[in-house]
Amino acid sequence: MSARLQPEQRQSRQPGREREMRPQPDYEPKYPGVGKLEDRVALITGGDSGIGRATAVAMAREGAKIAIVYLEEDQDADETLRLVEREGSRAIKITGDVGKEEFCTQAVERAVKEFGRLDILVNNAAEQHETKDPLKIDAGELERTFRTNLFGYFFMVKAVLPHLNQGAVILNSTSITAYKGHETLLSYAATKGAIVSFTRSLSEALVEKGIRVNAVAPGPIWTPLIPASFDPKHVAKHGAATPMGRSGQPNEVAPCYVFLASEDASYISGQVLHPNGGTVVGS
Repeated sequence: MSARLQPEQRQSRQPGREREMRPQPDYEPKYPGVGKLEDRVALITGGDSGIGRATAVAMAREGAKIAIVYLEEDQDADETLRLVEREGSRAIKITGDVGKEEFCTQAVERAVKEFGRLDILVNNAAEQHETKDPLKIDAGELERTFRTNLFGYFFMVKAVLPHLNQGAVILNSTSITAYKGHETLLSYAATKGAIVSFTRSLSEALVEKGIRVNAVAPGPIWTPLIPASFDPKHVAKHGAATPMGRSGQPNEVAPCYVFLASEDASYISGQVLHPNGGTVVGS
C-alpha cells in the first residue's frame, strides 16, 4: 500500500495545536451512537485535541457527559466542547498541568461538582521529546516526561478513586513504543512501558471493587504531538513504515476507548488494544 504522506510542518510547542495542522486530523466518529455510555460521565486528560478529542466526541455520541483536561490549548479545547455539544451532550474544560497532584485533585473535584459523578477516567495526556544521543537526555527532560506521562496517571487515579463506583472504568493511553521501543524517544518509550505495567497492576488492585482497568497502545497517529515532536521531513513520512503504509487517524483509535468503557467489554480488564496499522507486537 502506498504511503499517505502529510505536508512538511513543524510546531514549536508541546503538546501541539490541532488547529495548526495540515491536513486536519479526522475526529468524526465512523458510526451512529446507540447509547452505550448513556448517563455516564467521562474525564479525559489531553482531551482538547488528537486522540483525546476524538474520544470525547465518540463518547458524547454514545451519551456520555465529558470533562476535558488540557494544558493551555484554549482554542482547541473550545472546539472540542463545541463538537461534544453538537452531539447533544454537555462538556466542561479544565486547564492545568497533570504533572501536579494538587491540580489533578482540583480537576476531579470540579468535574464531580459539575456532573455529580464520575464513571470513566481516560488518562491520555502526554509529551515526548526526540533526542538522538542518549547522553543528551538531561534530568529536567526526563522528569518532565515522566511527570506528564506517568505521574499524572497516578495522580488522576488517586483523585478519582473515591468517586468511582462498581462498574467504573479507567483507561490509559500507552503506545506501540512500549513494545517496539524507539531509538530517539527513550524517555517517552520508558513512560509508555511503565503505563502497561501500571495498567496491569491497577487492574488487579481494583478488580474486587468492580472497576475495570485497560489500556490502548496506538501506533503512529496523526495528532498535534507529531509536528510538535519531529522535524518536518519526519512528519511528512509519519506512518509510512506501518504495514498499512500510512498514519492512523484519531477516529480510528477512539472506538477502542468507547468499547473498553462500555459494557461490551465487561469481561475485559488488565488488557491492551493495539490500533497501530497492522504491526504485530506482543500483547
